[in-house]
Formats: sequence, C-alpha cells, structure tokens
Amino acid sequence: MSYTIFLILIIIVAVLLVLIIMVQNPKGGGLSSSFGGGSGSQSLGGGVQSTTSFLDKSTWTLSIALLALILLSNISAPRNNTTSEESSIEQIIDNRDVQDIDLEDTTPTTTPQDTVN
Repeated sequence: MSYTIFLILIIIVAVLLVLIIMVQNPKGGGLSSSFGGGSGSQSLGGGVQSTTSFLDKSTWTLSIALLALILLSNISAPRNNTTSEESSIEQIIDNRDVQDIDLEDTTPTTTPQDTVN
C-alpha cells in the first residue's frame, strides 16, 4: 500500500520538476525574463532576481524530494525471496529420487587388469 503511494508521489514530483526545469532558461531568459527589467522588476517584489532564486530553490527542493522518495520506495517495496524459476528448479530437485539411479548399470564389467592379458 505504501509502495503505491510512494510511486504516485514520485510521478507527481517528477512532473513538477520537469515543469520547473522547462520554465528556466540557462541564459537568464525563461520565466524570469518575462517580468522584464527596470522599473517593472521593482513592482513585483524583486523581479528577475527573486524569480530566479525561487526557481533555483524549487528545483533543488524537488530534486532532493525525488531522491528521498525513490529511496523510501525502495525500502517499502514488496520483497519476494524466491523467483518462480528458482522455485521450479527446487521442486524438480526435491522430487528427484536418488533411488532411481541404478548403480549396477554404471559399474564396469571388466577391470583394466583383465584387458592387459
């Protein structure tokens, strides 16, 4: 149950992280450039600098959250100690009867000393 919750949270955080990264522009453009410069940036509470700072902090926060969710989902993942292939091989080995092997048929009828003469 908790594994499913972790998977849903991982998907949500991953989508948000992609959206935040897509909004950013590595050369100072993106969402921060749409607020413009000069007097317009002062009216929005810091403008380009605060938008870039918010995008950077949200990117780091979401990436750390994604890493933590992945590690937690690995811990809560359901474990199955034996695979179906291993269990079928074990069943074949367990069902095999040692008495089925006829040891008399495998012993040689002549010894090397008999063949030398």
